[in-house]
Amino acid sequence: MGNMTLLREPKQRKLLVSAGFSWLFDAMEVGMISFIVTALAVEWQLGAQQVGLLMAINSIGMAVGAAVAGLLADRYGRRAILMWTLIIFSVASGLSALAVGYAMLCVLRFVAGFGLGGELPVASTLVSESMPAAERGRAVVLLESFWAGGWILAALISFFVIPHYGWRLAFVIGALPVFYALYLRRTIQDSPSYKAQQGMRLSLKERVGSIWSMRNRRATIMLWILWFTVVFSYYGMFLWLPSVMVLKGFDLVKSFQYVLIMSIAQLPGYFTAAYFIEKFGRKFVLVTFLLLTACSALWFGNAETEGALIASGICLSFFNLGAWGGMYAYTPELYPTAVRGTGTGFAASFGRIGGIIGPYLVGMLVAGKTDITSIFIIFFVTIIIGAMAVLFLGKETKGIDPDKDLV
Repeated sequence: MGNMTLLREPKQRKLLVSAGFSWLFDAMEVGMISFIVTALAVEWQLGAQQVGLLMAINSIGMAVGAAVAGLLADRYGRRAILMWTLIIFSVASGLSALAVGYAMLCVLRFVAGFGLGGELPVASTLVSESMPAAERGRAVVLLESFWAGGWILAALISFFVIPHYGWRLAFVIGALPVFYALYLRRTIQDSPSYKAQQGMRLSLKERVGSIWSMRNRRATIMLWILWFTVVFSYYGMFLWLPSVMVLKGFDLVKSFQYVLIMSIAQLPGYFTAAYFIEKFGRKFVLVTFLLLTACSALWFGNAETEGALIASGICLSFFNLGAWGGMYAYTPELYPTAVRGTGTGFAASFGRIGGIIGPYLVGMLVAGKTDITSIFIIFFVTIIIGAMAVLFLGKETKGIDPDKDLV
């Protein structure tokens, strides 16, 4: 019944799809980088640590972008910042196609990362605020499901374009969303709750202070631990998937096929989380999906046969991305409207520090000849910590009004 309610509201459905496509383009860009870097390592003869550094720089940009965009979204509105972040990462992606060396590409990936990191928390905040309480969690998880579409698109582009036409064309394709920003300008509006706050804007100092006030401190600590552990493990594992497949003895083209299969498995993960999140609540979805992600990581790290690699990879995608959906749904609900962009953006920004450390750490460990099993044990432990933070520190937010009920 809940899904039907969402579908009967054309305005809300339009917002979900419009924001969803901006999310899809974001995922396509992030996904393509993991494939482009694998090809670049061959063409430019990059070492494992250089590959890790390039991925880390992208995440540094995302960390800065999430914090800045979150602050600006509370000041200038969700809609305006969503459009600008989309434009920034699209233009930087197109310019990346012209990169003549490693240093130039690193600079452009920082700028692209800034736009990418800023767009995600702002889009989830806008969708969360614009939906009725009974549909809010499901709507944000469905928004997150567009991420899987972007990864599938990235895998397809990488499979059909990179081996035949080179990595530069893949970056050119990544610039196309700049035209979508023009469409967004006409189709989306700021949420009613945000508009109602006009004239009562808090200063930057007040907003930052508020997320660490007595009212919000516990939620902020819990979210920062959750975001760090999820982003650290996700980027550490998924950005290295094509390379890990090669390390396990599969050729580059075959590794693309496997990652495509694993990416498709993200979709049922999202849809299952979307169903459970309004039925059993945010904490249930996050804790359950994170614990099952941890088990899948252990399985993947120990997998030796082709069948075990595919099966464990599918489970890893299913549960990890379901948890991401739950995290994006949960985060904006823990803050009142006046500081929601700031709180969500800062949590995402702190998480991106994990996204910097994760891939770089894997690069160092691979360069030091550490076995894949040991690397995935690190991710297993990290994800367990995130699940425990939600279990013991998290409040259930299903069906509540953050402006009234969170005291």
